[in-house]
Amino acid sequence: MADVAIRSGSGPAPMRDITAWDRLKSNRNWLGAWFMLPTVAFLVLFLVYPLGLGIWLSFTDARIGRPGQFIGIENYEWIITDSKFLTSVFNTLFYTFVASVIKFAVGLYLALLLNEHLPFKAIIRAIILIPFIVPTVLSAIAFWWIFDPQFSIISWTLKKWGLISVNVDFLGDPWNARWSVIFANVWRGVPFIAITLLAGLQTVSPSLYEAATLDGATRWQMFRYVTYPLLTPIIAVVMTFSVLFTFTDFQLIKVLTNGGPAGATELMATMSYNTAILGTRIGEGAAISTAMIPFLLGAIMISWFGLQRRKWQQGSDND
Repeated sequence: MADVAIRSGSGPAPMRDITAWDRLKSNRNWLGAWFMLPTVAFLVLFLVYPLGLGIWLSFTDARIGRPGQFIGIENYEWIITDSKFLTSVFNTLFYTFVASVIKFAVGLYLALLLNEHLPFKAIIRAIILIPFIVPTVLSAIAFWWIFDPQFSIISWTLKKWGLISVNVDFLGDPWNARWSVIFANVWRGVPFIAITLLAGLQTVSPSLYEAATLDGATRWQMFRYVTYPLLTPIIAVVMTFSVLFTFTDFQLIKVLTNGGPAGATELMATMSYNTAILGTRIGEGAAISTAMIPFLLGAIMISWFGLQRRKWQQGSDND
């Protein structure tokens, strides 16, 4: 009978070998991979490809309308010996450090203030968000009017109060221009830090403050040993974004000063644009942009390794 079944083909069908493709389709993460494909394609198209192309162009002598030839590291040899580039590096680091520190201090103060029981707290939060919502170019134009050498409202007020006799040259003096663009950047960036830190403050359990109060802790001690350790991971993330946004700032500087006077506010981002687009030297401009990558990676790595430390996440001194 068995022979008859085999000959007639009525026996059980032979098992098919399970391939790697079958195992992949049956994996529970398969659907998630399909949903991630559009995001991956978007990142490759608009992030990876432009970054790779920019790095490649930095090794060529390309100009607008001409592909250019591979010239090795000649563009980098030029920028590290160019005084304008070195000045732009100083301006970028100074601008980023000072603006980030001030934004963090003011943003943390506002977050702590808004975390208290205040009347009309919702309205105050909405008002604080206005500088961050307004487009950067419009903010820059508004500050350009505020810092106008002839019609500045600041100079007019100070003259009315008898504190000055002549108008302040905000954007014509090198150091005045540096502090003016920093002030504009702080005004725009504080709301982002304040609201983000406020969200972190509201995740801290009130029972921790009650226990600290019963132990006789002062407000400073509660901030030092309760609020700050629990808020540190959020501080690391928000300050990383703040540093990245400030370091790559372009619109504010371009509209306010265009890098002037005499390159006093020229950042690496604006110098790259002026060199590549206005100066038509694509290769040199790409080299300036690529030179920004180590600084940005440094800021990201500091935050990344900081977040891996247990004492940042748990508020202890144990690694």
